[in-house]
Parts: sequence; structure tokens; C-alpha cells
Amino acid sequence: MVISCNEGRPPPLSSINLMTPSTPRGTRVSHIGIAVEALAASLPFFREVLGLTEVPLDDSDGASIVGLSAGELLVELLQADDPASPIARFVAKRGPGIHHICFSVDDLDATLERCRRAGVRLIDETPRIGAEGKRIAFLHPNSTGGVLVELSDH
Repeated sequence: MVISCNEGRPPPLSSINLMTPSTPRGTRVSHIGIAVEALAASLPFFREVLGLTEVPLDDSDGASIVGLSAGELLVELLQADDPASPIARFVAKRGPGIHHICFSVDDLDATLERCRRAGVRLIDETPRIGAEGKRIAFLHPNSTGGVLVELSDH
């Protein structure tokens, strides 16, 4: 006969999944955007050396974008196609490197409103569709400690 330690008691909370479709997920890092001069020159390191696999993404904002899966995090390699694009201006001014960090939020509209109330300068006053097909909005680095921050829906 097997006797359970929990006999007559509910299972411990750690063994129950409390998440439901309506349960907030909280803010989390979604992806990191890395500006590169040439995708062809940058991809071998990420694919062959680090072993990251490609994730299909749409191009956006005058840039060709290759997505790479790094566990729960996505790495976006961004190559400028348009010399007037934000990525082209970034690479011309700073060279290749980390361009932005994206945080997924439970309610993008409410988060943008909190940003406005806090005096955070918005690049995108209203959300738009980004490379992953999600609604996104960028915050100006002057308001975020010098970091270009993208916000997106989960």
C-alpha cells in the first residue's frame, strides 16, 4: 500500500499550473537587435559557431532581418537595405553592434500610457506592426539611459 504525504490535502502550489490564457505574463526580454554591416559575413558565427537556428522574420524599416533562436530569446540580425534607414544611420555613426533590446509586455497600450505619464520620450506614439508581426513601439534612448528600447505585445 502506498501512502501519500498529501493524503487529504490539496497538492502543493508548486505542482499546479496557475497560468491561464488571461493570466498576465509580465514583462520579459523578447529579443535583442544587432546591427550588422552584412548578414552573409555575420551569420556563420551565429549559426555555425554558436549553433543558433534561423527563425523566419519579415524585413522591416529598411532592413533585412534574420531571426535566430537562442532558447526563449530571439536574436535579430539587422542589415540596412536603405541608406536612410535607422540601421544604416546607426552603423554609420557607431559601427555594428547591439542596436536595441525588446521587452514583451502584457498590455502595450497601457505601458505606452505609463511611459507618457512618466515623461518617457516615445519614438512611436502609437503601436505599429514589427518584423515578428506583433504590435511594437520604440522608446527614445534619451529617456531610457542611452538604450534604444522596443516594446511589443507578447
